[in-house]
Amino acid sequence: MPSLILALLAAAGAYSILLAAMYFGQSALLYLPNLPSRTLAATPAAIGLDYETVHFETEDRVRLHGWFIPAKEPRGALLFFHGNAGNISHRLDSVRIFHDLGLSILIFDYRGYGRSEGRPSEKGTRLDARAAWRHLTEVYGIEPQRVVLFGRSLGAALAAWLATQAKPGALILESAFTSVPELAAELYWWLPARRLARLNYPTRDYLNDVHCPVLVIHSSEDEIIPYRHGQALYAAAHPPRSFLKLRGDHNTGFLLSGERYVGGLDHFLQRHLPAAQ
Repeated sequence: MPSLILALLAAAGAYSILLAAMYFGQSALLYLPNLPSRTLAATPAAIGLDYETVHFETEDRVRLHGWFIPAKEPRGALLFFHGNAGNISHRLDSVRIFHDLGLSILIFDYRGYGRSEGRPSEKGTRLDARAAWRHLTEVYGIEPQRVVLFGRSLGAALAAWLATQAKPGALILESAFTSVPELAAELYWWLPARRLARLNYPTRDYLNDVHCPVLVIHSSEDEIIPYRHGQALYAAAHPPRSFLKLRGDHNTGFLLSGERYVGGLDHFLQRHLPAAQ
């Protein structure tokens, strides 16, 4: 009996340590700026695009780095929010797609990513989003109704949040989760993940206060963020709303879906992005 008690105590202690690690270390699970690296692997010049290096400062004085890629005859501008790993240089495939669709693009790294200063946090990334919006609309002088907010994965939560604060022309959410606690409860079903969650990013809740056209894009084969998250976000969005179903995994679905993806984006932009005056 004493040995059984000791074993139970040891198991309880190990479980408690695991819970503490999950609670205090969850930022390291969500923010992955070093996967694969903070080093820029390439620039838009590698895919034949002209670009400008930009730096801008957040309200709490963190200096962020990004690129502005102008279109020759832009139908509008895209503010690009990338996912939780890597940096802007790992998104050149997407940059090419949106540029070919006639959009000028501002893509930037959150604090702690790429060449941006600071350390990532939920509040901090929201400040980053607001600073990027100011830079695009004030420094480049692009009218808010001609701006499309695009977010993939974690970036979709930030794009949705910004759409509650600003008045963009449209919002595109790709491979997005409803909230961090809901996703964590599915990934770590054997832990009280909802109670442990210190990060929230409630994308679905944000959509209650978004009143621009919304396009939700998700793959039924997404192995990281289940398809039902995309369906739930579409259900939560106010009209006019659209849904684009992809094939392929979380990180390459937009490439594997090819013409379906590009055509769906183009159709959405034609319907909802105001024509240039």
